[in-house]
Amino acid sequence: MSRIAVVGSVNLDLVARVPRLPAPGETIAAGGLRRVPGGKGANQALAARRLGADVTMVAAVGDDPAADEALALLARDGVRLDRLRRDPDRPTGHALITVDDAGETTIVVVGGSNDTLSVSAEDVRGADAVLTVLEIPDATVADAARHATGMVVLNAAPARALDPDLLRRVDLVVVNAGEYTAIDGLDAAGAVAVTHGAQGAVLRRGGREVARAAPPPVRVVDGTAAGDTFTAALAVALLDGASDADALHRACAAGALAVTRAGAQPSLPTAAELEAVL
Repeated sequence: MSRIAVVGSVNLDLVARVPRLPAPGETIAAGGLRRVPGGKGANQALAARRLGADVTMVAAVGDDPAADEALALLARDGVRLDRLRRDPDRPTGHALITVDDAGETTIVVVGGSNDTLSVSAEDVRGADAVLTVLEIPDATVADAARHATGMVVLNAAPARALDPDLLRRVDLVVVNAGEYTAIDGLDAAGAVAVTHGAQGAVLRRGGREVARAAPPPVRVVDGTAAGDTFTAALAVALLDGASDADALHRACAAGALAVTRAGAQPSLPTAAELEAVL
């Protein structure tokens, strides 16, 4: 069983269902409001755990009731939480999410305690891979890569400029097509996986395409955690020794499964569900 440390964000998602996404300045009535555990780091941690990895979550949450809600599914599914910090001065992070009838989303993240996260060598010691995201401070992302002794995976979202020295330490960057265009120098990393939604994904090494895969056709309900599921599944598959092509195929299938159910973490597939669709 692969050991993964996820250095990333934990949020409580406030999710509103709408018939369509509002235009700027427009008000739309929602069909309901749900409180769902989320955060890109937590989503990836839970996805990797459900796909069979031994996962430790390195994160910061507030000392508030929202933290207990945000951590509930991680705790239930056996993600290790002994490297978690509770910040008495900052609230747990939140995400404000709207989901329309086509499964498209808008997401606004309020960092809260995620903005105070730091990481030490002890936090990631012994991990076969360290997964990290950009919903935490740049310095923490850099420290996670510096302290890692196994594979380093960076889901470079939300997009922003990245230090070339950091990218040279990263073994795998995962981005969507818009993020790949927005962030300079990504091909300096060992590999770059670029997702294209229903069109699938491409894996690049050394600036050239080495694998391409497409997801199975599915009915889209909520695309919130598709990228997080893809990232976790790709990392788990590569750690398990899969080829680039097979790992990308598995990641696309896992991401497709995630969009068939509502909510970020409730939608994440298990290893058995992934094997069934494959």
